[in-house]
Formats: sequence, C-alpha cells, structure tokens
Amino acid sequence: MSKQLRVLALVLLVAACGGNREYSAPRDLDNACRILEQRPSYQRAFRATERQWGVPVAVQMAIIYQESKFIGNARTPHQYALGVIPVGRQSSAYGYSQALDGTWAEYQRARGGGRRDDIFDATDFMGWYMAQTTAELGVPLNDTTNQYLAYHEGRSGFARQSYREKAWLMRVAQDLGERAAMYDAQLHSCRRA
Repeated sequence: MSKQLRVLALVLLVAACGGNREYSAPRDLDNACRILEQRPSYQRAFRATERQWGVPVAVQMAIIYQESKFIGNARTPHQYALGVIPVGRQSSAYGYSQALDGTWAEYQRARGGGRRDDIFDATDFMGWYMAQTTAELGVPLNDTTNQYLAYHEGRSGFARQSYREKAWLMRVAQDLGERAAMYDAQLHSCRRA
C-alpha cells in the first residue's frame, strides 16, 4: 500500500471514530453558559423557540437536560427477556426531546416535518407541545415543574394527575424547576440568552 493511501486510510479511520459532535453531550451540564459556549447552535435554537412559542430558554434547557442530557441521538435502554434476550427498547422516545413516535408524527403533520436529532426541530417540538399544554390545561410556560409533568405523562395523564402515584417523578419535576432557575440565573450572568 502506498504511503498516501495509508495516510488517507488513517485520516478516514480517525474521522469515523471521532463521532458526531452534535450527538455528544456538552461538558459541564450544570453551567448553562458553558453549554451555550460549546454549542452556539443551541442558543439559536432555544431563542427561536422562545420567540415562536414563548417557552423560556432555561425551561427548554432544563427539560432537555432531563430527557437526553443534550445527546442528540439519545434512546431509551433496551429491555431484555430472561436478562439476556433483547426484546426492544423501553419506548420509542428518541433525540434531544425524547419525543415518542406517535407524538412526533403528530408534530410533523402540524409543522411539516422535522428530525428529533436536530436541536432546532427538537426545541420547536417542545415549544409546540408546551404551548398546547398551556392552551388546554392552563399551565404557564415558565412553570417548569408542571410543564415537565405534562410532558412526561402526556396532557391527559397530567389532567388525571397520574404523576401523583409516582413520587420519583414528582421529585424529578421539582428538581427540574430548580435546575431551570439555576440556568436562568446563569444565563443572566453570562448575557447569553
């Protein structure tokens, strides 16, 4: 093999192993300013969704943190029968927003397409969904805790208060309210959003 061909093969191998940066999580997920420094496209997506739907940037960031840890191609874990035989995933949730297949299809019909692993489409989906939650259930767009409960349980589940039977979920939603407040304070201090 010629030297040039070996160098080309090595470059292709390194590029293939490098992975897609957009699918990896930013470093320091507890610092909103650092997240946006590392991923400038996130700020543009969050701001576009805030303008379109009114969902504050910090609320979007907190929910994406919980759903995917900012990993664009996040999926739910596999389930196994007898502990070893793979039988599929826990759900069809995928992408930054962990949108389920059926809800995503509804969004695509309403908005004309989109990809769950694209930050702009994922945040637009969240804005679209949360705006409907506000219209149908009266949950304010800046109420991270209740918006997340409606997002996780579905609007009909939220209306039935199905989350009340899940102490762990209520703790997670409360923590997200605190995370959104933390992100909001950080964003004001770094003047990024």
